[in-house]
Amino acid sequence: MSSLSLAVRDSSTMLRRNLLHARRYPSLTLNLLLTPVMLLLLFVYIFGGAMSGGEGRSAYIAYIVPGILLMTIGSTTIGTAVSVSTDMSEGIIARFRTMAIHRGSVLIGHVIGSVLQCIASVVLVGAVGVAIGFRSTDATALEWLAAFGLLVLFALALTWIAVGMGLVSPNAEAASNNAMPLILLPLISSAFVPLDSMPGWFQPIAEYQPFTPAIETLRGLLLGSEIGNNGWIAIGWSVGLAVLGYSWSASKFNSDPK
Repeated sequence: MSSLSLAVRDSSTMLRRNLLHARRYPSLTLNLLLTPVMLLLLFVYIFGGAMSGGEGRSAYIAYIVPGILLMTIGSTTIGTAVSVSTDMSEGIIARFRTMAIHRGSVLIGHVIGSVLQCIASVVLVGAVGVAIGFRSTDATALEWLAAFGLLVLFALALTWIAVGMGLVSPNAEAASNNAMPLILLPLISSAFVPLDSMPGWFQPIAEYQPFTPAIETLRGLLLGSEIGNNGWIAIGWSVGLAVLGYSWSASKFNSDPK
C-alpha cells in the first residue's frame, strides 16, 4: 500500500473515531453552541432596539448574524483543543505511536472532524438566525458559495490553531482556558457594533485582528454591503493562521515524548 493510501485510510479511521466521540459525548459541543446562540438572542431581543440606531430590530439582526456565525466557529474549535489535550494526557497517543499507522493521521482526523463540526454548528446557529428574522435575499448562488468557502477556510485556520493549543496544554481544563481568545476576539471586533462607534484608540485593535475582515466579507457576500479589501485580508489571515497552526502543531506533535 502506498504512503498516500495509508495516510487516507488511517486519517479516515481517526476521523470516524473523533466523530463517534462527538456523538457519544455531545455535551461539550452543546455547551459551546449555547454561547453564540445566547449572545444572538440577548443582543437581538434585549439590546437590539437600542443598538440598531433607530433602524429597527430587523436591521440589527441582519448586521449581527454574520458576526455570530464567525464566533460560532471560534467557540466550536475550543472543543478541538480540549479533545486533543485529552488524547495527549490520557496516553492514547502513546499507544497510537506504537501501532503501524500513519503518524499524521491522528491530527488530520481531529482537524477534519473539527471542520465538519464547525460547519454543522454554523448551520444550526444560522437556522436560529433565520427563525428570528435574518434574510439574505440579494445574495447570488456564487456569493453563497463564496461565503461557504470563507467559513470553511476560517474554520480550518482556527482548527489548526486550536490543535496547537491542545498539544501545549497539560490537561483539558488548561486547553479550554488557552483557547478562550477564540471566543473573546469576536467580542472586540465589528461583530456587534460598527468600528466607527468605538473609541479612536481602540479602532485599530478591532480592525486589524482576524475576525473583523472575515465578518465584513461575510456581510458583504450575504447582505450586499461594501467588502473593499476585507476579502483579501480575510483570506490572508486564514491562510496565515492555517500555516502557522499546522507548523506549530506538527512540530509539537512530532517532538512530544509522550
